[in-house]
Amino acid sequence: MADSALSIRTIDESDLPGFQRVMAWAFLGDHLGEDSKWLKVIERDRAHAVFDGDELIGTAALLTREITVPGGRQAPAGAVTVVSVKPGHRRRGVASLLMKTQLHGMHENGEALAMLWASEGSIYRRYGYGEYSTSIAMLRMPTRMAFHPGVHVSDARIRQVSREEALPVMREFHEQVRTTRVGWLSRVEHTWDVHLGDREADRDGLTSYRYCLHPEGYVVFRVKANGDSGGPANELHVRELVCTTEQAYADLYRFLLDMDLAGEISFFTAWDDPITHMVDNPRKVRREASDALWMRLVDVDRALPLRAYSSDVDSVLEVEDSFCPWNSGRWRFTVKGGEATVTRTEEPADVSLDVAALGSAFLGGVRLSVLKRAHRVVEHTPGHVDALTIAFLGVTEPHCPEVF
Repeated sequence: MADSALSIRTIDESDLPGFQRVMAWAFLGDHLGEDSKWLKVIERDRAHAVFDGDELIGTAALLTREITVPGGRQAPAGAVTVVSVKPGHRRRGVASLLMKTQLHGMHENGEALAMLWASEGSIYRRYGYGEYSTSIAMLRMPTRMAFHPGVHVSDARIRQVSREEALPVMREFHEQVRTTRVGWLSRVEHTWDVHLGDREADRDGLTSYRYCLHPEGYVVFRVKANGDSGGPANELHVRELVCTTEQAYADLYRFLLDMDLAGEISFFTAWDDPITHMVDNPRKVRREASDALWMRLVDVDRALPLRAYSSDVDSVLEVEDSFCPWNSGRWRFTVKGGEATVTRTEEPADVSLDVAALGSAFLGGVRLSVLKRAHRVVEHTPGHVDALTIAFLGVTEPHCPEVF
């Protein structure tokens, strides 16, 4: 429960310096001033600050986005960002007040989905967000590796160009691809400046971005200088690789693998990135998985029908949601021909779970059968967890390539 001395409201222009200071202090960074990239994307009518008297001590904001969900559908979602609490004011309910204000406001506005990236893994499940809704892999691989004989590389020309020439083309490719990839988000104008910001402070000792265009895709990367007396072995740090065809994907990876003076490629990419199966020695491709997007069903009955499902199912779900109590209770979840309906019921539950478990499974990122083994899902009627697991799975692993 929040401290009774605290108050919360949307921010105005005069709050921006304090808003940024609290963010910087909470994340142990430096105050970036008026050129902060976050100021370009913050929607001030959806940004909240918590005050202790006149002192600003907590921040959070929602960004209006679309996310691609299974079935190639676009679903509106609130992207939760810049959640911070000023040091010295923790454990007073500041974060809970921010989360409650956001989720209850979304419920009142008819917004069914929320999502975030978590700075710490132990915080957000208590607010109903499901971990590993999408996962991400840090991939590292040496250059000069050969593809297996079945991979064809075309003679398409790949050009390194300026940022100004690349951006219009990249926007078109990204918009075309993101509607086909589960977990990808829409981008507004200033999102490109945030996601591909190229100030000196953003580079962490690496070069500026290199932009390379293929007729059917693009790749963006930085270079980290490396090498010894044996010669240069620079590292290519890929930020984004977007392709409209599988052929472009093979061509661009071959382009990176054959880069002169380079020794290693690193890339935060999808867990099921097929490069592991394209090279002739997959053991040289090292992958380390981590959680990425956390999904939250603000309204269970409106969120579940937003996506398509892989098989028919008819189960009564008993959902626990102490933070958004309108979700608690029993729901009949029925899928026919990929389309879901969700209605209140008093019938006995086939499966019990909390709303965070539904968030983990919503995009197909976590199997409900795994959550059952983890004591997060309880099966009352045999066979229903397996049936639900199959229904929620998608063709590919969900992947969100950008932090917001």
